[in-house]
Amino acid sequence: MDDRTALTAFAGLAQETRLQILRLLVRAGPEGLPAGEIGAAIGASSSRLSFHLTQLEQARLVTSRREGRFVIYAAAYPVLSDLVTFLMRDCCADRPEMCAPLSEARHD
Repeated sequence: MDDRTALTAFAGLAQETRLQILRLLVRAGPEGLPAGEIGAAIGASSSRLSFHLTQLEQARLVTSRREGRFVIYAAAYPVLSDLVTFLMRDCCADRPEMCAPLSEARHD
């Protein structure tokens, strides 16, 4: 991941509703959730939800697919993994034990 792509991803996350949506989708797993369930879970109107999902898609943090009359959104795990790797790439140059807690991260 290059700097520009990382900045686009961070910009996509730099809003409370979008962060809530992404965390919800990460918990939902690769199968994702229909837009209506996402809106109900975070208490967002259809227009507000649509705006935020579009922002997350443009930042490549979520993907969407149509299943019948539903649009299913899912976290883009490879992009999220690349973003974490981007942040940690130069971490702890001579102290790898500093990065160990990342693999043992608690669920908040």
